[in-house]
Amino acid sequence: MIQEKYYDFTVIFFPAKESGFTVSVPALPGCFTEGDTLEETQKNAKDAIRTYIESLRMDGIIIPQICFA
Repeated sequence: MIQEKYYDFTVIFFPAKESGFTVSVPALPGCFTEGDTLEETQKNAKDAIRTYIESLRMDGIIIPQICFA
């Protein structure tokens, strides 16, 4: 059985100059994404966070402690 962990991260949404939104995740340096709509940007943010955490795990790096398990 695979046990899932859930994390809460603060994400910051910014309106893009052209259109749509960009988002950053301050607890995960370099974790940014974008989308045409707020809903798409939220989905992309979840995917970016998931990918970032998977990368940390594969590299044996501890996930930042400012998130909640």
